[in-house]
Amino acid sequence: MLARHPETAYFWGHVAGGGRVTDRSVEVTVTDGDAARRLSAIAGGGTVDHRIAEREFAHDTAVTRQSDEYTVQIVDPTLAANAAAAFGLPVGSDPGGYRFDAFRAHRRALLRGLLEACGVVCFRESSAAVGISFVHDDARLLTRVRTALDAEGFDAEEPQPSSSGGQWFGVADCDATAFGKWVYEGSSESGLYAADRRRKTLRSVERAAGLEVGSLMKPREREGPKP
Repeated sequence: MLARHPETAYFWGHVAGGGRVTDRSVEVTVTDGDAARRLSAIAGGGTVDHRIAEREFAHDTAVTRQSDEYTVQIVDPTLAANAAAAFGLPVGSDPGGYRFDAFRAHRRALLRGLLEACGVVCFRESSAAVGISFVHDDARLLTRVRTALDAEGFDAEEPQPSSSGGQWFGVADCDATAFGKWVYEGSSESGLYAADRRRKTLRSVERAAGLEVGSLMKPREREGPKP
């Protein structure tokens, strides 16, 4: 789990952006059941709990919505301690420092995990553009995300306070469409993605780029999950 692979980069991106490390376990929460099972498999197994959660919208806490929530828990004190030390993940009162240099060769998978864990994607009708932002309570994590984006040639705006009490920043408008396409390149082959987030991002990219809807996805992905 501490080795440098796309799978581990994706996993720890999810943990950093939407999970936590305790003195005895690693936990990560996602809204996609298949992604939860994938993350559990990457970690070599773990419990997957499902519940319906009411979540606040990232930029407006007055708006809430209900959604599926899957929590993957890997109870392994040694893994938790080693991951916290290797990647600078916060544990208890230790604020950590988020060190992702080990995944420099796999930044695409790392950023995909981070985007799915603490990112927001939308299509702006007024400007026919993709909007991508990252939201988190810990400003240090957002600083590391911006550094990773910069290393791949994508500009980002300065962080600013969010209504939820944390911070957020947006990928520069001129780079958002390219980033949305880049971050999911090769994901259909690797299986390292949450289907709902991938579909929403690529559909936004297609609309912004004037492409035929569904052209960036495989036929079975175009219709979305069956009820």
